[in-house]
Amino acid sequence: MDPLGAPSKFVDIDSLPGWTDVYEAKQLDSHTNPVEKAQVDVRSPFPYRKDINAKIILWKGDVALLNCTAIVNTSNESLTDKNPVSESVFMHAGPDLRDELQKLKGCRTGEAKLTKGFNLAARFIIHTVGPKYKSRYRTAAESSLYSCYRNVLQLAKEQAMCSVGFCVINSLKRCYPLEDATHIALRTVRRFLEIHGETLEKVVFAVSELEEATYQKLLPLYFPRSLEEEIQSLPYLPADIGNAEGEPVVPERQIRITEKPGVPDDASDEEGLEADLSFIGSHAFARMEGDVDKQRRLILQGQLSEAALQKQHQRNYNRWLCQARAEDLSDIASLKALYQTGVDNFGRTVMVVVGRNIPVTLIDMEKALLYFIHVMDHIAVKEYVLVYFHTLTNDYNQLDSNFLKKLYDVVDAKYKRNLKALYFVHPTFRSKVSAWFFTTFTVSGLKDKIHYVESLQQLFTAIPPEQIDLPPFVLEYDAREGTRSRLHSQQCSLLCA
Repeated sequence: MDPLGAPSKFVDIDSLPGWTDVYEAKQLDSHTNPVEKAQVDVRSPFPYRKDINAKIILWKGDVALLNCTAIVNTSNESLTDKNPVSESVFMHAGPDLRDELQKLKGCRTGEAKLTKGFNLAARFIIHTVGPKYKSRYRTAAESSLYSCYRNVLQLAKEQAMCSVGFCVINSLKRCYPLEDATHIALRTVRRFLEIHGETLEKVVFAVSELEEATYQKLLPLYFPRSLEEEIQSLPYLPADIGNAEGEPVVPERQIRITEKPGVPDDASDEEGLEADLSFIGSHAFARMEGDVDKQRRLILQGQLSEAALQKQHQRNYNRWLCQARAEDLSDIASLKALYQTGVDNFGRTVMVVVGRNIPVTLIDMEKALLYFIHVMDHIAVKEYVLVYFHTLTNDYNQLDSNFLKKLYDVVDAKYKRNLKALYFVHPTFRSKVSAWFFTTFTVSGLKDKIHYVESLQQLFTAIPPEQIDLPPFVLEYDAREGTRSRLHSQQCSLLCA
């Protein structure tokens, strides 16, 4: 207890400046102009979200002093680690904490366990164990560190906590590279807030002076505070940004351990890929992904199941996605041939493709495919529509059927499932015939989604005009054709009269 009248050593998180507050103060000082929404062609997989940013606080200080619902303590598997964070937590919580920890009987790496806060201002302490880092076991370390953050957040959700104060879970004793660990920490918290944001009001990252600079550098990548910051941060995102929950995804290294070692999966309820691959070895660790060349041979022979084909396709798509995130695609982006705009009448994201801006004979079409994947991967997780402007295209802008077939074959299933409409604006007779042949004989499931749109007025019945950014030449062409159509109608009326 503090002496009567003495200021408390604990820090109320409501008194701390938020992540957005710091940025807004800098903006006022620099008088920079924000980027308008219409200028944004490519969105980050971690787009600007004011509601999420309002929950984030970066604070240089001791996590044990935070007055919030729960703080996080990083420890070892026996929960007796002597690191600066743990020692401070034990000192401020008092002796009762050690007694309660003995009842927990330790904590495994990646797990999270809950105790009372005792003499802390925080009501609870969530204890977790970060992994020891060795470069040869990097994948395992990444997965374990992700589990630490995810399990802490899940526990906070289950206990209906309002706020959580995170320490830096990867301690120096465990040799985890700070920057690599920070990427995992930030993206895991970001993804959790995207899905379960209503359950948490505040998340505090309590860092030391040594850690502060790294967090300040990487926070804008995952929590951009404006469209401008989002665009500036996009090139600095790592190639691996995890799955929809932030979990590291390394399909080439997946190992499946059977529940009953030595027993084929035919004896269990699980079916699919595992049932189709020959049983390898007689112990749990022998059941791996299988020989890639053998799988390709089976595909050619038509002997691989639908589940196996899906897994093979997902693995191939992940390779393209990783390459797309690592490649410099600025030359393709500068064409402004693909960009995100507003939403249609049903609230679905609208993506625009400008055919005239695709100089097929002058660019690397494989890079164009990579750019499409880079832009669309996070868009396609929800329902969306495509608007393709065929306006004033010529032979130099025509995407051939081989490229379109490759694109259709490479992209993930979510692209096809969540595409609800493709508006083909200003089509020609030749383009309609080509589209019919392509959707009838080359790909399936696309024909019913194509809508031929002869004028912008027709397009505006599906997408409000304020929700779509139109290239100037499209507006000019549509106005000219509209005038010509009206004159033709008037001439026909006069002749009939």
